[in-house]
Amino acid sequence: MRYEWFIGLRYLKAKRKQTFISIITVISIAGVTLGVMALIVVLAVMNGFEKNLKEKILGTYAHIIVLKAGQEGLDHYEEAAKKVDAVKGVVSAAPFILSQVMLSSASNVSGVVLKGIDPNLVGKVTDLASNLKAGSLQDLQKGRDNVAGIILGVELAKHLGVSMNDTLQVISPLGNMTPMGMMPKMRRFAVVGIFQSGMYEYDNSLAYISIPVAQKFFDMGDRVTGIEIKTGDIYRVKEIAKEIRRSLGFPFWTKDWMEMNRNLFSALRLEKIAMFIILVLIVLVAAFNIISTLIMVVMEKNKDIAILKSMGASSRGIMRIFLIEGLVIGVVGTFLGAVFGLLAAFNLEKITDFVEHLFGFKILSSDVYYIDKLPSQVNPLDVTLILVTAITISLVATIYPSWRASKLDPAEALRYE
Repeated sequence: MRYEWFIGLRYLKAKRKQTFISIITVISIAGVTLGVMALIVVLAVMNGFEKNLKEKILGTYAHIIVLKAGQEGLDHYEEAAKKVDAVKGVVSAAPFILSQVMLSSASNVSGVVLKGIDPNLVGKVTDLASNLKAGSLQDLQKGRDNVAGIILGVELAKHLGVSMNDTLQVISPLGNMTPMGMMPKMRRFAVVGIFQSGMYEYDNSLAYISIPVAQKFFDMGDRVTGIEIKTGDIYRVKEIAKEIRRSLGFPFWTKDWMEMNRNLFSALRLEKIAMFIILVLIVLVAAFNIISTLIMVVMEKNKDIAILKSMGASSRGIMRIFLIEGLVIGVVGTFLGAVFGLLAAFNLEKITDFVEHLFGFKILSSDVYYIDKLPSQVNPLDVTLILVTAITISLVATIYPSWRASKLDPAEALRYE
């Protein structure tokens, strides 16, 4: 073992009169540990939150939608759907109709997005079938007692005060022109299903009816609004959308899930970066502890440094001794932080359950938030970045006190000994 390592590791063990320095060293290690642990856990939660959000968005809406420019709807959509199905990367395609309407019940009214779907195909592009809490997609075609069927979000049903088999009025602002002016179009529907996507915004503002009923209600003939598509890889949607446009030609155009939710995911990414920067400050605080520890060690070991220099130790060798000491503090703190952070991230649900049971309250109430558990997903790249950042900060923190130690004049240090 080189003398720099031997002496650097030996200085970490305090003698009886140097107990205070040893306490500062432990505090420095604990500071790095807490900083690394906090970074790993928080970024894992944010990754889990983003993944959970993607799953809910992509479970309600398709990966890509195809529209036709300059026309009110898409005619001959069966031919377009066949061409879309033939594109590599496309798993399935289904037509849809989209419009804004008002729903009116005996107790309340609400403006919603009404979506016309094909009950036989929609399950191949979205998770609507698995999100149903009551009823079935096939009931959309059957209706109830000669009344067309409608499926509502669970929050929308609560807001309107309706349940299964109740009836309500669907009012379209795009009505018929009469001698009295424009009259809104109205039709009675029976509630044949209730879904819960897990996102309040969707559960409170979405309703579904069948495509034939929507075409008749909105006077669309055989046209639909567009085609929604599910792909095999959600991160290749831009390439797949480009191939779809090439296959269909002008005037067809596409929108993918990234474009439709750009603002939301940009905000999440910005928040993740901000949290990383904020939590790195914890590691910086620990780095200042490392600096203060090494400065005190250098002051304490003036005589030892002078003797080492007198015996032939170089300034670089002295500098390496204290670099090693500070680096060991940083590496040990980073390692412990990584271990505890990963343990906490992988067992976050059990930890939150224990805290909720211990203190008797709900951390995330499903009545307030759209999730009732803290999601967690450990990203190896994030963990690697955190470890490299923590060790780098610890190493940088050791440079100044190590440099001061290397510049010590042996004659000055030993003058009064």
